Amino acid sequence: MNKENSFQLNNTQLVLPDAVVSGSIEVVDGKIVSIDEGSSSSGYDCRGDYLIPGLVEIHTDHLEGHYSPRPGVRWNPVAAIQAHDAQIASAGITTVLDCLRMGTDETDDYAPDEMLSLANYIQTASEQDRLRAEHFLHLRCEVSSPNVLDDCAQFHDHDNIIIMSLMDHAPGQRQFTDFAVFEHHHRKKNGMDESTYKAFSQRRIENSKIYSDKHRKAIASMCRQRDIALASHDDATADHVADAVDLGVCIAEFPTTVEAAKAAHEGGQKVLMGAPNVVRGHSHSGNVGARELAALNMLDVLSSDYVPISLLHAPFVLSLQQKLMSLPAAIALVTANPAAAINMDDRGSLATGLRADMVLVRYEDDVPCVKCVWRAGVRVA
Repeated sequence: MNKENSFQLNNTQLVLPDAVVSGSIEVVDGKIVSIDEGSSSSGYDCRGDYLIPGLVEIHTDHLEGHYSPRPGVRWNPVAAIQAHDAQIASAGITTVLDCLRMGTDETDDYAPDEMLSLANYIQTASEQDRLRAEHFLHLRCEVSSPNVLDDCAQFHDHDNIIIMSLMDHAPGQRQFTDFAVFEHHHRKKNGMDESTYKAFSQRRIENSKIYSDKHRKAIASMCRQRDIALASHDDATADHVADAVDLGVCIAEFPTTVEAAKAAHEGGQKVLMGAPNVVRGHSHSGNVGARELAALNMLDVLSSDYVPISLLHAPFVLSLQQKLMSLPAAIALVTANPAAAINMDDRGSLATGLRADMVLVRYEDDVPCVKCVWRAGVRVA
């Protein structure tokens, strides 16, 4: 028996798939072997705190902020990955799909092979046991970009890719159907004057017309050939969703309207929304609120997107503060549901036989606090 990943926890509120019960849990060789209701005198006393499954994050671009903390600045990639990983793990995330951008525009300053290099550093860091969470890849494909297929082609033999997502951030499209929002975003972010912005905006519109449709189809074909999950991004209409269904999309990321979310949910796609949207109470882009979709029973998965700790905070907002669902149902949005969406059936629930990915959480003053995190029975935070 490996003592490092074999232990017992008692006096905890176990958030099981269908109930919250007081009890204890035993882990042997990194797997859950027993769950018992009632008190126990052996093992670690959890003092009545919640025990939930390790969080499963399938869409976060948080790594970029560590790797490129300022425009034109590059941090040591291994150090950046470790810093990102430490923040991920301390938020209770034990499985993470790190987003890497495929396709650039003139405002980006990444070199053509920079994302592949970063992916290789992630893999090396994992192999060297430098990381606390388990890391996989999510390729975010900007279909209106002329070079998106070139970027994707660099990953032809990379076996760590779980999801590829289709996105078009051109003005007038999806997230930026409101041209004024696109203008505000890019002029503020990139410091463009009016004439520079107009030329930039027109080029983005033309590129979308030329490339988006054929790039969507090419990337969808790539996913089918390699058995990679395909996601759509920022669908706004039922027609967008219908197109996504035809391409084989199984995850609808951040639909921007109730119409699109309803069509995706009814079409069997898993509807993913941002946990920051839940915590803040609204979308930062002015799109549909995640709480609204939860109330309509159209929400399947949450993602931390740009704030790692939001993935832990959001389920407690939905359940204990907003009373929109039970705590087990809310926790499933960040554990069992995303694990099922990417066919990882060895994690995501507190159940015998599953991997002991677990988070001990104290909840006080409407804010959850991570006390301990275990991945495969080994404490990582």
